Amino acid sequence: MSGEAKQETISAQCAIAGGGPAGVMLGFLLARAGVKVVVLEKHEDFFRDFRGDTIHPSTLEVMDELGLLDAFLNLPHEKMEHLSAEIGDRTVKIADFSHLPTVAKYIAFMPQWDFLDFLAAEGKKNPKFDLRLGADVDELLTEGGKIVGLKAATHDGDLEVRTDLVVGTDGRHSTVRSLARLEVEDIGAPMDVLWMRLSRKPEDGDDTFGRIEPGRFFIMINRGDYWQCAYVIPKGGLNQLRRNGLESFRLAIMALKPSLGARVRELESWDDVKLLSVKVDRLKQWYRPGLLCIGDAAHAMSPIGGVGVNLAVQDAVAAANILALPLLERNVTEANLAQVQKRRILPVKLTQRMQVFLQDRVISNVLSASEITEIPFPLRMLNNFPLLRRIPARIVGLGFRPEHVALPEVPRA
Repeated sequence: MSGEAKQETISAQCAIAGGGPAGVMLGFLLARAGVKVVVLEKHEDFFRDFRGDTIHPSTLEVMDELGLLDAFLNLPHEKMEHLSAEIGDRTVKIADFSHLPTVAKYIAFMPQWDFLDFLAAEGKKNPKFDLRLGADVDELLTEGGKIVGLKAATHDGDLEVRTDLVVGTDGRHSTVRSLARLEVEDIGAPMDVLWMRLSRKPEDGDDTFGRIEPGRFFIMINRGDYWQCAYVIPKGGLNQLRRNGLESFRLAIMALKPSLGARVRELESWDDVKLLSVKVDRLKQWYRPGLLCIGDAAHAMSPIGGVGVNLAVQDAVAAANILALPLLERNVTEANLAQVQKRRILPVKLTQRMQVFLQDRVISNVLSASEITEIPFPLRMLNNFPLLRRIPARIVGLGFRPEHVALPEVPRA
């Protein structure tokens, strides 16, 4: 009988499917409030390249409220107090974060795996926090029309979790929302993003670089010994780039940033170029009895503004504030779940509306242009009037409804 698959059954007050920013933060906050939580992540670790890694002032404020900011900022990171872009041969100033009413008045660039490792390590100090890596959720358990748990495949066999609430935080390709048959509204995006690495030299400088040329956006994010680069293309445009050949692609990058020189040869094949198929969507209803989706599982964001991680964290803070007491009382109702969506839907809609506006009015025009004769009007206004730069800084840095930790920490046994 030694060949039989093993099955482990555990119970928790909340089971979280997905170990991204929303899932790990929610698990940490609920455990901190005394809720028994299990977080399931299908990968064996958090190391995935080219994930969102801009930690905005709103998230840094949450870390400060948790008493973790100083320790968090001991991790390697880069700071950005101002946001600019090169359009043709002109530099345009877009946002000024230095005036925000926050402890940290800047965006921190940090690999997402460092952020998640830090949060997970803090969570593991609490016996209420159970993180299971290599646990791939593939089934929801239903009784009487209510979700009562889930199953996940692990290297050791099936894991069954019986719980009062399942929370889907498994990203824009969410298995949980598919299994729950939650209806998705596709808003659309006119672009895709190609991610790649190029080595960094000391003479390159430290600042994140952004350049806009007719038909192309190019961004370089400082990663210490390498640049994480994003090349924005029209939706579905990768096949045409491939037909033109890798050498043509290398030369296009070098034309945008001549100082890279021969480093573009580090792209040895198309395997070194990763495609992010951009999508903007949201669930019409984020919940059903016994289940809730938050973060990208509830609303996939465009990379514009780099707000995805921070909206996910804000969702987690709001969900923890609203659901901790019902979970402790073992009485989570649909009304509680609806309250989370009601709390977060306005900032999600406003942020997506802003992203769609920029997609339609700026990005689509640039990607389809053969030349840029003038800077788009909204960017001209920001460049010419410094006070206006505080508006995008506030929207990007704090969001439309910043959340704050309202839960007291329960002393650990």
